[in-house]
Parts: sequence; structure tokens; C-alpha cells
Amino acid sequence: MRVFVTGGTGHSGSYIVPELIAAGHEVIGLARSDTAAAALSALGAKVRRGDLQDLDGLKEAAADSDGVIHVAHRQDLLFSGGIHAVAAAQVPIMLAYGEALAGTGKPLVAAVSIGSPGQGFLGRMATEEDPALPSGDEHKGSLRARNVVETTVIGLAERGVRSSVVRIANIAHDTTDRAGFLPTLIALAKTKGFVGYPGNGTNLWNAVHARDVASLFRLALEKGPAGSYWHAVDDGDIPFREIAEAIGSRLGLPAVSVPVDELVLPGYFGFLANIVTQSYPASNLITRRTLGWEPAQPRLLADLDNGHYFPAS
Repeated sequence: MRVFVTGGTGHSGSYIVPELIAAGHEVIGLARSDTAAAALSALGAKVRRGDLQDLDGLKEAAADSDGVIHVAHRQDLLFSGGIHAVAAAQVPIMLAYGEALAGTGKPLVAAVSIGSPGQGFLGRMATEEDPALPSGDEHKGSLRARNVVETTVIGLAERGVRSSVVRIANIAHDTTDRAGFLPTLIALAKTKGFVGYPGNGTNLWNAVHARDVASLFRLALEKGPAGSYWHAVDDGDIPFREIAEAIGSRLGLPAVSVPVDELVLPGYFGFLANIVTQSYPASNLITRRTLGWEPAQPRLLADLDNGHYFPAS
């Protein structure tokens, strides 16, 4: 297939592009700079110059392809308008793809963060059968933003697009992770002199290796049914305390409980306080059964033991 990919030089995209090429697909990657163009070429992709604000260019690229994988987003909007502005900017992009692919049955696979409500709202592990959440006041932050993008993408299935959504785990780990959640926790621990976890640390988090994310995008592109949700999750229910203890063992620092009533600015976690106290358990059972996806890379705690998050001074 001739596949148009956005975000091909990002954390997930830099694995998705070679995954597709290794499977025999031709990849055309969107690049807005010379640096991005060079990186895509180095990965083996052809380059299309442009950016996410050029909707006509995106439509043209989609129309010229056999399928689209979209993992890019307007990172520049995060500082001025927050996650809601980023999500709002995704909607016209998805609709542009819809215009280009309507009636063709071609695939569109779009990335969102899983932002799973998990036990916080559902009282159980989130599954792929949980649709985009209602937009009521009880669903805030990343969940509401996710809802806007998901409903737009899934709605394109009614227009003859084989559209689906990949919900990527909250922690996507690998040897190239330099700015994700784990590096942030590690930097905090080095600054504070201990690794904090909220309360008793039994709140559950989800994680996946970035290489396994790439294989899931390929499978969704190749054979995912229209209107589907997929969970790029390997570890679905890791207690936060276990993550803290694993980081502490590598840094030679103690893992220490931070009382929940002290998780306020400018406490230990700072702006992450509301995030780290939540539970995000999520299942991948439907994804594995339907697409045959089998994560093959090290799981989170094993990857922390590999040492690449803790380079020698």
C-alpha cells in the first residue's frame, strides 16, 4: 500500500514508518522542515513537504494514497490553548481526510491518548468497546479532548472510510524516550532526592513499548474494520508504587509515599498532581483477538531494568 503518514519523525511515528516499510508498504511522510525531511528520508520514506494547517495539501496527499496514518498534532497550540485547542485543531484535519477518502473504503488510522477513565469512572478496566465518552462535565481534561477527535474519526465510517482510532497507553516507553512521563518522573526524583508515589500507590497505570505501538498501527491499517477502537496497551494495570520503586532502585533513591492531601501545587508532583492520583486500567483483549496483535517488546518494569533511562553520569 501507498501510505501517507503524519508525525513520522515523532516518538511513535519514527517506529511506525520503518514498521510499514519492512512490511512492504510505500510510505510518504509529511515534513514541515528540512530536518524532518532528512529524518524521514533516513527512515526510508518519501517526503511530502507541508504542515497540518494546509488542509488542501492534506486532502491531496490522502487522495493520492491507499491509506492514512495520522499521529501528528499541533503541539504549538498546547501552550496557548491547552489540550482542548490541540484536539479542536485535529477535527478539521480528520474531516479533510474524510472528504478525500469518502466512499473509497480506504483506511484512516488516527492516534489519541488513551486517557482511560478506568476505575475512576467505570469501576473496571476500560475496554475497546467503551465508545468515545459523553461530553458532560464529569469528563474533563484529556478525556473530553479525546472524545472530540474520536467521534470525528469514527463518524467517517458512515461515509465509506475504513476509519479507526488507536488509543495509545499513558506511558509509551523505549530507548528513544527523552521527554515522556518516565523521564519527567526520573528528573523529579533526582531533584527531590526520593521517588514519590501518591498515597498508598495502588492506583493503576497502563503502558506499552513504542515498537509494539508501531505494529498495532500497521495491523489496524491493513485489516482493521471500519469504526473500530484499538488499545495500544501491554501493561494494563501497573500499581504506581511499583513504577516508583523500580525507578528508585535504579537511582539508589527511596520510594516514598506522598500523602494525597499534600498533592497540591507546589508539592512534589507539581502540575502532575491531578494526573498521578488517577487510576487508568485498560484492557487490550479485543485488539489482540481481532487484529492478532501480540506485543513482543519488553514490558515497562523490564524496560526500566534495561538501564537506558538511567545513563551513566
